[in-house]
Order: sequence, then structure tokens, then C-alpha cells
Amino acid sequence: MRFEQKWTAAQYDPVTKTEGDRFAAQVPGNVQYDYAVSHNFGDFFFGSNVKQFDAIEDYWWMYTTTLQYEQSPEDRLWFVAEGIDYEYDILLDGQVVHSGVGMYHTVEVDVTDRAKPGSVLQIIIHNHPKIEGEEGRFQAMQCCKPPFNYGWDWTPRLITSGLWRDAYIETRGKGYIRSCEPFYTLNDTRDTAQVNFVTDADLPVHYTLLDAAGRTVYEGDEPAFTLQNVNLWWCHGEGEAYLYTWIAETADCRKSGRIGFRTVRLVQNTGTENEPEGYPSTRYPTPATVELNGRRIFAQGSNWLSPDVFHGRVTEARYRELLTAAVDANMNLMRVWGGCGINKPEFYDICDELGLLVWQEFMLACGNYVGTKEYLTVLEQEATAIIRSLRSRPCLAFWCGGNELFNGWSNMNEQSHALRLLNKLCYELDFDHAFLYTSPLSGIAHGGYYFRDPNTGLDVLATFANVSYVAYTEFAVSSMASVELLKKIIPEEELFPVEATDSWVLHYGLDAWWKDSWICPSVLEHYFGKASSLEELVAQSNWLQSLGTKSIFEEARRQWPHCSMAVSWCFNEPWLNAANNSMISYPNVKKDAYYSIGNALRPVMASARIPHFDWKAGEVFSAEMWLLNSSNDTVNTTITAKVVIDGVEYEQISWNTGDVEARTNKLGPRLNFVLPADVTASEMTLKLTAADGSWNNSYRLQLVPKSEEDK
Repeated sequence: MRFEQKWTAAQYDPVTKTEGDRFAAQVPGNVQYDYAVSHNFGDFFFGSNVKQFDAIEDYWWMYTTTLQYEQSPEDRLWFVAEGIDYEYDILLDGQVVHSGVGMYHTVEVDVTDRAKPGSVLQIIIHNHPKIEGEEGRFQAMQCCKPPFNYGWDWTPRLITSGLWRDAYIETRGKGYIRSCEPFYTLNDTRDTAQVNFVTDADLPVHYTLLDAAGRTVYEGDEPAFTLQNVNLWWCHGEGEAYLYTWIAETADCRKSGRIGFRTVRLVQNTGTENEPEGYPSTRYPTPATVELNGRRIFAQGSNWLSPDVFHGRVTEARYRELLTAAVDANMNLMRVWGGCGINKPEFYDICDELGLLVWQEFMLACGNYVGTKEYLTVLEQEATAIIRSLRSRPCLAFWCGGNELFNGWSNMNEQSHALRLLNKLCYELDFDHAFLYTSPLSGIAHGGYYFRDPNTGLDVLATFANVSYVAYTEFAVSSMASVELLKKIIPEEELFPVEATDSWVLHYGLDAWWKDSWICPSVLEHYFGKASSLEELVAQSNWLQSLGTKSIFEEARRQWPHCSMAVSWCFNEPWLNAANNSMISYPNVKKDAYYSIGNALRPVMASARIPHFDWKAGEVFSAEMWLLNSSNDTVNTTITAKVVIDGVEYEQISWNTGDVEARTNKLGPRLNFVLPADVTASEMTLKLTAADGSWNNSYRLQLVPKSEEDK
């Protein structure tokens, strides 16, 4: 039986071994947040309030609880902490009973012979690990904490710690089931499964398997059995995310979980199967096509960040509202970006339910994780716990060592000990799931991150139409948060005009990565001139993000089957930014781009390849017409293309697509239209109307009237 405890926390002095004033602590949670609440930090989103956390960054902390529980004489008593961040000592009535390092393994301490109701249990949290002489995220290169807490270009430096997952007292009888995990093998036709439960218990175990309707499909004492007529688990858009429920019981213990039957592989992309170009080159483009249940699919989604800078506070409800939004936007895969670490189990539960595939990275990002003995010891412990906790999840698509580890700012390679270790552990503990060392790899692209490339001067419509990769796993156009949200974080006197004040910089409106990011005022001025209000600036910014990100997704789809994956940067954010590449502002405020991306990811849609964003009155506007079909059905329709200026529709062309087979795209005719020379409108819309109205599409473009010189 499980007994929750009430916790307090306090600052702790490791030299004098004394603690400061205690304050209420949420478990699960983060002690820095609890301290801020108790010490009236106020709204840390507003202005430069987040700087208050700088003063407490190097504190040690102590959690305290007085044990309350009931215990039968034959039961053993355990203290269980599902995640302690990061280095810690556990004391019972003043005596150390366990010490450890790492935040992703479960801590279990048998306290039967030491504890009694009223005993005082304390957990000392050491100060944060940092590499001397390094700054920012590079301080985290010898630990397994999520490095985003050390500061990034979309989140402040706010390093957290504490009991970030549940911690409780548990009584365990003789029949306690220490672990139970189902494994299975599907036959070649994937309709029969050989199931085997691996269970750690001292008494006989009785097993039950229920289908999605709650009907019993197996019941018995044998852990291995054959299941006929298997219903497969599919990702969103491909079929039902079918889940069975399993139950394992002894005389005094019951555990349950869910299982989804499927096969998943990463296979070589179409057109890359032969010898590498320029043989004897030894590099093929990286296999990046997800094959689910024998079917090659286009993986479309986004990079998932921690939903809160205080990741211990993230709830099941918060995960669900964001992941439901991803499904509603027609996504089928989330890349759990390594810099944000591993999510709580509830995240993966919901992905299992909704049919969202998970690209899971380990907690390495943008640095050289030198394989010292101390680091590798902790990494092995943490990675082992992570793999064992996720390998049976139907949502798990493949593993990845981390983000941008082979880039110039990281300087790791296949011989780096940390990556060799992760590859070894994935192979030994989870043989069937693929492992990528990092992203990007050969044939995979990261970037760009702006609507207009500062080096080439080309916009994203032009840039992406002239490249060809097997996967685009980071790409973006930035935009500002809404005016309503900006007023919550920027003092009124600083709101407009936008300048590099503390508030705008701390919320990554400017100077985030380079001087212009992420508002990109030079790009906005290039197209629109100087904005006369904050509202105008926000509207311009969201226009470019909506069109730009949508266009990249559509272009990636047009390149199928050579390209088989498009994963934008990024879906959400851990705190409220003034501007970001995210499609959802913190905590769950959808930007215009969220809706345009959802439209771009419909299974069947009319599409246009447009050479660029800005057009001049009197010039010839051109666009290629396409039908994109990633569904499992053959489709046939007629598409009509119209250019709309100032409410006037110029019908230009109709195209009968003929039959377009499942999982294929079809190129149609090119639209060529001389734009009126005498218009004064500043924009135009290309509308594509299909016989099936759900396949319609539109593109809002800039129209520049003729200048006096042009006339």
C-alpha cells in the first residue's frame, strides 16, 4: 500500500549542517519554485523578475517529512522516490541511509528495520553540477541534467532541482510484484503474437489480457502464450492506436499496464538504396523512413520541449492538452529533444493513447560530453533506467543519442565514449528499436530558422524548393507572442517601439541568438517598412511564420518518397517568450502558425509550389499546382486556382488530377498570371479550390504596387 507524505523544504548549509526556515514543498515539483512562492518572488514571467533566481542558484536544499503510514507485521517498508534531481543524500532520523546521483532512476530504500510512524525522513539536495571554466549550457556537459535549464535562446537560465516525481512510503507483502514487463513477437503477417511476461515476484502470478473493449482474450498462470487475431497499434492518421490492458496479480499485489502490438523500423529512403554517390564514398544518407507495421509513412510533427521550465510541476492535464493539440494539427510524431531530458510517464501514456510516435533522445545537446569515468557511470545508470521504462511503449519509434552532437560546436563523433555507451545499451536492452547517434546526420537537415535567409536573401519558399534531404528535422520561422501575452511580460513603457531592453532580451525578443532574433525586425522592415504599432508588428510577424512554416511542411511532403520526415522547430515552449519559433506560446496559446501547419498536414490537399513571397504589380505570377496524397486511398478531384486581389477573383486554371494513388503526389500544370499593373493592394491570395472542399488551400502573399519610377 502506498502512503503519500507531507513535505517541507529549506535552504541547507553543508558546512554547518544546519537548515534555514522551512516552507511548504510540492512533491512532485521543484524546490526553487516552492522557495520563490514562499519568498514572494511574484510573477517571474514579468519584466526581469526571473533574475531573482540567480541569487539562489548555488543553494543546497533539504526536504523533510514526518512519516505517516500503517503497516502489517509481515510487510516490508520502503521509501520510494521516482525521481530525485540531482545529487542527494537520504537521512532517516538523522542517519544517512542512501546517497546517489541522477534524476531518471527510481530510488527504493528498505527502511523496515529503521523507521516507525513519526520518524523524520530528510533528503539533502546538493548544489547543481557545473564544469568550472565553462558558461551556460556547457556547464552541464558532465552530468545528466537537462541542459536547457542552464539557459538557451528560448528559455532563461533557471537551474532546478528537487523531488521532481512522486516520493512516498510503500508497504510490500510477500507477493509484491517488483516488476512486470510484457514482450512479444509478431508473425510475418502480424496477426499472431507470441507474448511473454517477464515478472519479478516471489509468489505465483496470474495474468489477464483484455482487449480495448474490456473483453478477456487471455487468462492464466503461464507468462507465455499465443494471441491470435491481433489488433495492431497504428500512429495517428494510419489507423487506430489499439491498446490492450494487462493485469498481473499475486495473492496480495496487483499491477497493470497497456500493450500495443506493432513493428517499427527506420529504413533507407527511396532513391538512396544504391552505392553512395561518388563511390568509394562510405556514407549513405541516413535511413529516415519510418516503417510501421510494414507500411512506409511520412513522419510529420515537431520538436517537443519541456512544457515548463519547472519540469517537476508538469501535470498529466498539461501534457494532454498539448499532445491533443498536436494530434488536432494532424501530427503523428514528436521528437523529444534531448536538451529537455525525459518526460514523466504520463507523457508516454498519452502518446500511446493518441497514436503519437516518439523520437526519444537522451539528455545530450549541443556540447562535447567527454567520457570521463564518473560521467559514464551516471550515464549508464540513467540510460538503463530510461530504456527499461520506455522500450515496451507502442509510441516509441526510435532512440537518438542527442541533439547536434556532430556539429562544430559539439565535436563529438561515432567514437565518443558516451555515444558508444548509449548505442551499446540500446542494442543490449532494446534490440529491435533503431538508434541514431544524433541529429542531424548525413542527408538530414537542421534549419533554417528565419523567413528570409540573412546570407542569401532568399525566403523559405525559394530556399526549400531548391534543396533535397531525406528528412528535415529542425526548421522554423519565428513569430511574436500575441499582444495580450506581451503585456503580461513586458512593462508598459517598454512595449513599443521594441528595443533591446532587459525585458525584451530576457524574453528573447532580441539578442537571443543574434541581434535580430527572434522578432527579426530587419526581416519585417525589409518586407513591410517600419511598423507604426505593436499590433502591426505582431500581425506581420505571425503572417510570415504562418506562411513560411506551412510552406516548408508542404515542400517536404512534395519531396516524398525521397524525403520521408518533416519535424519543425518547435512545438511548445517552457516559459513565455516575447518571440520564438514555437507554434504554441506558453502555456497553451496557439499562434496563427499552429492552424496553418495543421492545414498543411492534412492527408489529402491541394498544394502550390510558389517561387517566393513578394510579388510586384505587373509582373508574371507563377506557381506549380500539386495534389498531395499521404492517405491510404486513391483520390481523384478537380482543382481550380484563383488569384484574389482586393476582393476580385481572377480565375486562372482548372486541373483534373485523374487518379492519384495512395501515398503519392502528383504535379499538375503551372499557373502563369500577369498581375494587374494598377493595383494599390499590399497583398494577394492564391486560392486552390478542390471538388472535395476539405482539400482546399490558400496562400497569402505580398503584393507590391508599382512605384512612380516603375511607372
